[in-house]
Amino acid sequence: MLVAPWLVMSALVALLLLVHASAKRARAEWVVKPAAALTFIVTCAVFGDLSSTYGKVVFAGLCLAAIGDVLLIPKGEKTFLAGLVSFLLGHVAYGVAFVVRGIALGPFVGGLVVVALVGVPIVRWLWPHVKKPMRGPVVAYVIVITSMVALAAGATGNDGATGPLLGASMFYVSDLSVARDNFVKRELRNRLWGLPLYFFAQMVIAWTTRR
Repeated sequence: MLVAPWLVMSALVALLLLVHASAKRARAEWVVKPAAALTFIVTCAVFGDLSSTYGKVVFAGLCLAAIGDVLLIPKGEKTFLAGLVSFLLGHVAYGVAFVVRGIALGPFVGGLVVVALVGVPIVRWLWPHVKKPMRGPVVAYVIVITSMVALAAGATGNDGATGPLLGASMFYVSDLSVARDNFVKRELRNRLWGLPLYFFAQMVIAWTTRR
């Protein structure tokens, strides 16, 4: 039974990749992508401890991520910005959840240094491709996701559970595919590795709430 959510999500993600590979994907994506996002929300609701503050805040983050998923389906600048804001708020929710879970200071600081060192060249890589109105939101997003991953490292260091850091790191890396697809070059290979990594990241984070 515990394997079922992962199998369902894997099947939907595989179908989503087929949809993206198709020349006529618009209508199908509106069905398949929200369905794939629903798997990590339902997993958290069914298997997670939503009576705890940690579970509630993670659930809110998952819902914000799912909203961001839907907002990224249309290929417009306004909906992309709205999606960016939704994901940013999702990262804030995850960061708050990790604080609630408990943070070890050493791993948090170490994680912050490592992710910041990675983030600087990423921003430098993206900068020439990002239009001026989007530069502020992009920098804010990088700062927030960097903080979220560092807090995940602190949470993992605090109780030894690898889920927070694993899920947060996968989410961070998957966002590189989104950045490349939207700012550098839109092509299928960005989604072929980015989408599976993203959905599995959300499922891992959802799984950290289990009873």
